[in-house]
Amino acid sequence: MDLFAYFKIWVLTLCLVFQYGYGFYLPGSYPHNYGIGDTLSVKVNSITSIETEIPFSYYSLPFCKPIEGVKDSAENLGEVLMGDRIENSPYKFKMHTNETDIFLCRTDPLSGGNFKLLKKRIDEMYQVNLILDNLPAIRYAKKESYFLRWTGYPVGIKVQDAYYVFNHLKFTVLVHKYEEANVARVMGTGDGSELIPTVGSRGSELPGYMVVGFEVVPCSVMHDAQSVKNLKPYGKYPSPIKCDPTTVAMLIKENEPIVFTYEVTFEESDIKWPSRWDAYLKMEGSKVHWFSILNSLMVITFLAGIVLVIFLRTVRRDLTRYEELDKEAQAQMNEELSGWKLVVGDVFRAPTNSGLLCVMVGDGVQILGMAVVTVMFAALGFMSPASRGTLIIGMLFFYMILGIAAGYVAVRLWRTIGCGDKKGWVSVSWKVACFFPGIAFLILTTLNFLLWGSHSTGAIPFSLFVVLIFMWFCISVPLTLVGGYFGAKAPHIEYPVRTNQIPREIPAQKYPSWLLVFGAGTLPFGTLFIELFFIMSSIWMGRVYYVFGFLLIVFILLVVVCAEVSLVLTYMHLCVEDWKWWWKSFFASGSVAIYIFLYSVNYLIFELKSLSGPVSEALYLGYSLLMALAIMFAMGSVGFLSSFWFVHYLFSSVKLD
Repeated sequence: MDLFAYFKIWVLTLCLVFQYGYGFYLPGSYPHNYGIGDTLSVKVNSITSIETEIPFSYYSLPFCKPIEGVKDSAENLGEVLMGDRIENSPYKFKMHTNETDIFLCRTDPLSGGNFKLLKKRIDEMYQVNLILDNLPAIRYAKKESYFLRWTGYPVGIKVQDAYYVFNHLKFTVLVHKYEEANVARVMGTGDGSELIPTVGSRGSELPGYMVVGFEVVPCSVMHDAQSVKNLKPYGKYPSPIKCDPTTVAMLIKENEPIVFTYEVTFEESDIKWPSRWDAYLKMEGSKVHWFSILNSLMVITFLAGIVLVIFLRTVRRDLTRYEELDKEAQAQMNEELSGWKLVVGDVFRAPTNSGLLCVMVGDGVQILGMAVVTVMFAALGFMSPASRGTLIIGMLFFYMILGIAAGYVAVRLWRTIGCGDKKGWVSVSWKVACFFPGIAFLILTTLNFLLWGSHSTGAIPFSLFVVLIFMWFCISVPLTLVGGYFGAKAPHIEYPVRTNQIPREIPAQKYPSWLLVFGAGTLPFGTLFIELFFIMSSIWMGRVYYVFGFLLIVFILLVVVCAEVSLVLTYMHLCVEDWKWWWKSFFASGSVAIYIFLYSVNYLIFELKSLSGPVSEALYLGYSLLMALAIMFAMGSVGFLSSFWFVHYLFSSVKLD
């Protein structure tokens, strides 16, 4: 197959994959105006629990199903990877039309299996997640003098060994009137402009309304199953229904049906459409979050500044003192002095497993670039919580594109260590393209088998697995090879000093050098651990993470501190005549991953005490391990590249014979 044919296949693959990933409606991207009486359809997402962290399909429980049948809603690649399964539901409203005592359905008598499953899901505290116009249903619970906000509502509740199900839902839909009823908006510019009417879909004189809030109050109401035996869905329940969230009455029993009802009230609100997500983002503890982050930034910036100032002054003093001597004094000084000046003939000696180091640095650059670009776009608002799945899609997209950078850095470093030898650059590029993705694929496949065994919606479908492998080998690998090609063409970095043929013996050290290397990760961890708590809470406690601006600042600070720590440790090793700095500079900053993983274990023990079952714990530890490995690669590459630049600059700034 010639190169042109291969290029055509690659372009076709790219188009197909991103049609799969992006060929869907992006939620939250524009307001939808409804006319009075227009149908509003509620969607359901997977039921979730912080007890197990394993999502399941809404219809895995004996709930009412739509008359037209269960249909998957439009999803993107990111939603599927996050375990979301959005489907239609039987709950339907009419815009600005209040309705009460609406009969939804009468289920079949609960079989033994369904009865046990429903009790199990109630014990595991599973939450039902409803969506209206891309807004998750929010539930308010009053505790003492303030309100707690929750997304979704529990399947049921256990009271004194009896199980009750929430079978009546009281919905409140907040709407905002669009005042300019007969004015059309212009979307786009030039010839691509599109006139979109802002009235209701029937084009009447009535104004349109936008959904700006969706609240739910779950109630457990005792219904008479016999009285609704012949009642059709959406009919009027025979008697008035009183929804009291403080009491429960619908006891579930084997071989008995459950009757589901609901009511809906529309309220006009002053909330503007762009501000409708504020209710979800203003979770409790936000003040603690802001002050903790600011405090962390101030303290770590101060410490990093001290380290940087001391470090620069020490090196500058050494260089100035040496350069002020005449040649004769320099020659005498070379014989008398110890320290980094004595390892001039060994400092650029090729490290052991140099190929693996090049591969890990290349993969680290790719992960680092993906993280920086993704967080930057998220901070600018392109990946808001309203656009479900776009964060995952962005990470995949940027990771694949940055395969060019990974191949370039790895191959150029390989050629530098090999003193310009181009031989083996294709092999290095292939290893870069397959090393970290291979590790991630192994971990995710193992976890996916656990989810498949649990029949969870969090399991990645086999078809999507094929798509991901397709993206890996048809997009990421070719781009990495392209980057490797440019790295092979680029001039290698010339060493400022020659390397001796016989290695210099390293003096015995008072303390093991690797102990200092792994202890160095504590300072970078200090910049991250407070923000890490909120990220972990977002992932595992079902909270919305939205302060990407702070995350960007913390991430930049983390990169700076990792570079500084690696520089200091490299200088310390050179001062004690330890010229094996290559791997140590990588792990000096990469060791922050060890503390992140230990923090994850601590979070599991003290914050996720209720996490039940070996499958849930294996999922948590597996994802935590993958996150720690990614951080190790990224921060390790930062430490190594900064140390390489420093050592090159240090030995090229002073003449040593």
